[in-house]
Amino acid sequence: MTSPLIGITERRLSTAQIAGVPLTVLDTWMSAQLVNYARVVARDGGLPVHLSREADPAALVRRLDGLIFAGGLDVDPRLYGGKPGPNSTPIDPGSDRFEIELMLEALQADVPVLGICRGMELINVALGGTLIEDLPNGSGESHAFLLYPPHERVHRVHFEEGTKLRQIYGEELMVNSFHHQAVGEPGRAVIFSARADDGVVEALQVEEQRVLAVQWHPEFFREHDPIFRWLIDEARATQNGKLVVTESEVTCR
Repeated sequence: MTSPLIGITERRLSTAQIAGVPLTVLDTWMSAQLVNYARVVARDGGLPVHLSREADPAALVRRLDGLIFAGGLDVDPRLYGGKPGPNSTPIDPGSDRFEIELMLEALQADVPVLGICRGMELINVALGGTLIEDLPNGSGESHAFLLYPPHERVHRVHFEEGTKLRQIYGEELMVNSFHHQAVGEPGRAVIFSARADDGVVEALQVEEQRVLAVQWHPEFFREHDPIFRWLIDEARATQNGKLVVTESEVTCR
């Protein structure tokens, strides 16, 4: 059996942000994503591909066996009734529109989804939920303090009984932290799966869907993280289902 195809959302950068870019392409854009996502997918047996927003989301979902919504910029606060503030990152409405449509297509097609950091926030907003627009640095667990090495586990999260992530991780886990926003009101069918000691929501799942999301960045951990094994296993189930359908269609013909 071939490796399941796992799509990873991109981040778009202006070439003006990249040192050493030739002047001839200084006024254009480029796709970018941290290699860590693809590395852990490949390590666990998946075939990672980066997703361009130039593609049709429905067509992508038909080809994919699994999907990662990666970290990145703030989701536009206007999408959930807020407004950008002094601590907002740059806003990329094109990315928000593409990823929300991609998420809704994945739900309809029952393609397994893993959200990471922005990805978790995007999933909640796509389902009609809200975000806390800014967690003040130095308050609570100081989630937005960015000066630790990325693999360093700096605070604890506690998993709710009966959730899928409780089955995967157990009662609690030490995690890293690189977010100044957090999930506020849950979206449709969203179940909060974990919280930090200060009450900030750190993980969610979607009822009766193969969707998990975490606020931390497991792709940076030096130890193997089981959340990626979950995604690859679910993607193989998707792949098997596609193969069964294909064989059935061939037989009917």
